[in-house]
Amino acid sequence: MKIGILGAGLMGAKLGTIWARAGHDVTFSYSRRPERLERLARDAGARAGTPAEAVDGSDAVLLAVHWSRVEDVLAQAGDLAGKVVVNCCVPLDAQDRDLVVGTTTSGLEQLAERLPRARLVAAFNTSPSEALFGVFEARDDASPRPQLLYYGDDAGAKAVARELIEDVGYEPLDAGALRTARFVEPFAMVTAELAYGQPGGPELVYRFERLGR
Repeated sequence: MKIGILGAGLMGAKLGTIWARAGHDVTFSYSRRPERLERLARDAGARAGTPAEAVDGSDAVLLAVHWSRVEDVLAQAGDLAGKVVVNCCVPLDAQDRDLVVGTTTSGLEQLAERLPRARLVAAFNTSPSEALFGVFEARDDASPRPQLLYYGDDAGAKAVARELIEDVGYEPLDAGALRTARFVEPFAMVTAELAYGQPGGPELVYRFERLGR
């Protein structure tokens, strides 16, 4: 799969590196330091480019920037009509402390209004970036695997997200429609509190189990 990464921060860098190691064709983009982007791509066995170059010909696009940078990166990315866009952004304020959207709407719903012709799905916004490499390295040994929520209205985009989630090493857990973002984005704040505000370290994973099964 050809994957364009919009955002070279912790989530974009780690997910792009993992997908490149899993055999996907990855292009990283959108960094304030071009030399860092080139180094990241070289170390991952991927390419570096502009957001438009990352999107061009891609089968999936990962949107992985701070909420305050979404409009800028989308303007540089160009036309996303028909593209599978996997959003992992949580609509946080500048201090990464509070949600700026919710709960009668959500960041994902605002993106859907901004990108009405894109095939939007959300995933990876409930996992600390610190857990990603550990989950990937344990993917063949973990039984059961940790779960990861994903959600959206486009069945085909959700199928792509499932594949990408499995490649990282998680068990995909379908959380329903796009409007589920109203509740998952606040849940992401819970996982952040557990990862960064409580003892034990940030390599946090989760599973939901049904009693009696």
